[in-house]
Amino acid sequence: MIAIVVSRADSASEQIFEQLLAARDWDRRVDEGREDAAGGGDVFRIDGFELRTFDDWHLELDDAAEPFEDPDLLVFASRHSGETGPLLTAHFTGNFGPAEFGGQDRSLAPTCPNALSTILSAFDEHAPADYDTGIECTHHGPTEIDIPSMFVELGSGEAEWADSTAAAAVARSILDLRGVEPHAKRLEGDIGAPNSEPPRRHLVGIGGGHYAPRFERLIRETDWHVGHIAADWTLDELGSPERHRDVLDEAFRQSEGELALVADTDRDLDDVRRELSESGYRIVSETWLREVDDVPLALADDLESALSPIDGGLRFGTVPDNWDDYTIHELPTGLLDEAQGIASETVRSAVERTTLAFETVENGNRVRGRVAVSEPSNYDVLIDALVDVLAEEYETVRRENGQIIAETTAFDPSLAREAGVPDGPAFGKLSNGEPVSVDGRTIHPDDVESTRTVTFPA
Repeated sequence: MIAIVVSRADSASEQIFEQLLAARDWDRRVDEGREDAAGGGDVFRIDGFELRTFDDWHLELDDAAEPFEDPDLLVFASRHSGETGPLLTAHFTGNFGPAEFGGQDRSLAPTCPNALSTILSAFDEHAPADYDTGIECTHHGPTEIDIPSMFVELGSGEAEWADSTAAAAVARSILDLRGVEPHAKRLEGDIGAPNSEPPRRHLVGIGGGHYAPRFERLIRETDWHVGHIAADWTLDELGSPERHRDVLDEAFRQSEGELALVADTDRDLDDVRRELSESGYRIVSETWLREVDDVPLALADDLESALSPIDGGLRFGTVPDNWDDYTIHELPTGLLDEAQGIASETVRSAVERTTLAFETVENGNRVRGRVAVSEPSNYDVLIDALVDVLAEEYETVRRENGQIIAETTAFDPSLAREAGVPDGPAFGKLSNGEPVSVDGRTIHPDDVESTRTVTFPA
């Protein structure tokens, strides 16, 4: 069940509350055992949701979950305040440093990365055209909450807080959480410690600004989910990472994640990187995350060891259900380069279709090196595809004694010169299949053609 927290101290929260009530036919009951100011009084329920109101500001409600009946997720329907114009945003709660706005010093609450991803998608569907949408770093309380929670906010000033259309968009986005698990599912084939469940595809974000476009982009464009985000300014508030390694540990624990993505930033993050590495967390690149998006992490880890790192050019092809066994082959460089020079996109498609993974150069743009195939016959299928590409340029292409032999008949400048044809326009005509006249003689194209044979090891 999803618990929705409304604050009477927050005009935007009250607007969202009205729109929530208007959007569904709620069952109303009265909780007489609890003060109205602390979530008692009128209580509203529909399938999957319970809604209660409080007098205090959201960030002061460390006990907000207590009045609800066995909630799985706590959603604070709140305002966002800032110089950001019309904005719908969401974030998790906690303080990497001193607690200036609710909660405890250096304390972080449980996150709900999968639900946050759903909220972003819902914003895209429901937000008014003049509203931006996004996520924020972790930056205020409450912190002493024992279930996953997040703020879902309407901002950024008085005009927006009173905007019933935008409040309705927030309300509909919250209601789209019905049936959504707070955390991403654990996937078979992902890596886990011995005798443990595989990890969730959750990240902790490190560095960057208060608003987190890089992490937001990953949420929108991949199947990865983001938990706590420590922006540059919150890391400044944290102080020495070595002295406060426990806070960094808490960010991973409360995010149920083991991987960190470090944003590009002007701040020197070497001290944070060092502490994370020494604590056993893996720092990965955005390229790594995108490349393994639909690849079992156990397979990705194995192939990085067998071939090369993703950040060094490893890319993935087609992963069958049964990928436990594979063989590695060295691609024939000459044949591959010739085929890529003829039809690079066709070659790339063939490689992706027939291999588990393949090495590349030029920032992943050109196939070069080794491949891993799940079926030995797939390598022959790939070579056949390269042969088919050569056939677009050569008149005959055949496989013979472990070699690819390609032949083509074409204009031969040396034969043209022997026939007395001067360099220049006449060469162009002959190469285009047109006869030319030289000293009263007609030189036909086939008079100055020769067969070129190229052999490629296969």
